[in-house]
Amino acid sequence: MYGRDDRGHFYLPSEYVDAVRRAGASAVLLPPGEQDLDAWLERVDGLIFCGGGDIDHGAYGGRPHSSFYMVDAERDNTEFALAHRVLEQRIPTLAICRGVQVFNVVMGGTLHEHLPDVVGNTVAHRAPPKEPTLHTVILKADSKVSKILGTCECDTMSWHHQAINKVASTLTVVGHAPDGTIEAVEKDDHPWLVAVQWHPELTADEDARQQRLFDSLVTVAGDMSIANKRS
Repeated sequence: MYGRDDRGHFYLPSEYVDAVRRAGASAVLLPPGEQDLDAWLERVDGLIFCGGGDIDHGAYGGRPHSSFYMVDAERDNTEFALAHRVLEQRIPTLAICRGVQVFNVVMGGTLHEHLPDVVGNTVAHRAPPKEPTLHTVILKADSKVSKILGTCECDTMSWHHQAINKVASTLTVVGHAPDGTIEAVEKDDHPWLVAVQWHPELTADEDARQQRLFDSLVTVAGDMSIANKRS
């Protein structure tokens, strides 16, 4: 979930829940600040790390920037702890936008504090003032993402001003925007950790390819849950 808003309310855009339901699963929302993560994880078969505000730059040795927004220590701490458990317990996980950044930082990578300062505006990754916009992503043919989507090139809904800079050594880059921005990474020695910089939930209701990311997560999570119960 997103962190607290100005009124102290936790919230999450409904598109995430809708995509999970279309995939045939039930969504359980975890608010930042939850103390007993291990007990909570016993209730679920897979995880989605959703988009949202910026990670505190101190977590990756970055520099302050005037563009930072919605920095939330409570959410950072919760998601960092969850990411470690995903890696240790091999939990099927789809990481979206901020989510891909969380895993890269937790695994030792860094971020571009403000992408337009690095790649310019040849490709718009966010429309002014802060709105989603479409752009193309090119994927490696042998990647999980391209196999799930059934294509090596697709239009994606983008909504970010940060992105991976130095890639964590145990992540594999499998997708780029035309300006070179890293758009998708995977972890080869994990059963199903797929991380994309774009927002598949925003178009999944009308774009079957984007919905397949959620469908695949739910299928793998269900299969692994059944296998674990039998073992």
